[in-house]
Amino acid sequence: MAQGVITEIGRKKLCKAHAGDMALSKITQMAFGSGGVDADGNVIEPIGTEKGLKKELLKKKVDGHSYVNDQETTCRYTVRLGKSELVNESISEQGLFDAAGDLIAYKTFLPKGKDGDMEFVFDMDEVF
Repeated sequence: MAQGVITEIGRKKLCKAHAGDMALSKITQMAFGSGGVDADGNVIEPIGTEKGLKKELLKKKVDGHSYVNDQETTCRYTVRLGKSELVNESISEQGLFDAAGDLIAYKTFLPKGKDGDMEFVFDMDEVF
């Protein structure tokens, strides 16, 4: 089962922005990695103190975003992996990075294998 968190740095930035002490940086990149499961294949639960992916394979610019509900309290970020990207890799972790380079949200899940003749579209929701 997928597990996801807004990281400590993400929560700290939200707190300071709400207090008027800083402006939030835009989410600009999504990263993919293979470190989301343990040696037995069990999904590792994020703890929120992560500063990066455990085994980052690729970081890409976010293709776009959309609001999932009428209340606009969930923002969905989307990235497309092309046929030549991460071929024969097992993707089991994903993160959202802001323009300052900080990991804002982190998610782990069962490995997704990618063949060379496939394109993948990854969505990651930031829920408030």
